[in-house]
Amino acid sequence: MIKRAIKIQNSLGIHARPAGMIANAASEFECDVKIVKDSLEINAKSIMGIMMLAAGHGSEITLITSGKDEREASEAINSLFEKSFDEE
Repeated sequence: MIKRAIKIQNSLGIHARPAGMIANAASEFECDVKIVKDSLEINAKSIMGIMMLAAGHGSEITLITSGKDEREASEAINSLFEKSFDEE
């Protein structure tokens, strides 16, 4: 299992487009991919789950990957956050 703390950098936070990008990226991997914000843990392969987090600019989340390809999944999804979902 890999846990990674991530701070939301893009100014609009996680709205529909980034949620779709995260879900699409997570779905490419066999491992379980979860995102935790405050006490809410969601499946990152679900766009609706990601939207429920209401993760705005500056908020912090924890990305958790667990399974066969956990390292690759963690790197791929973290990369989306680092690039601010190509919005900036």
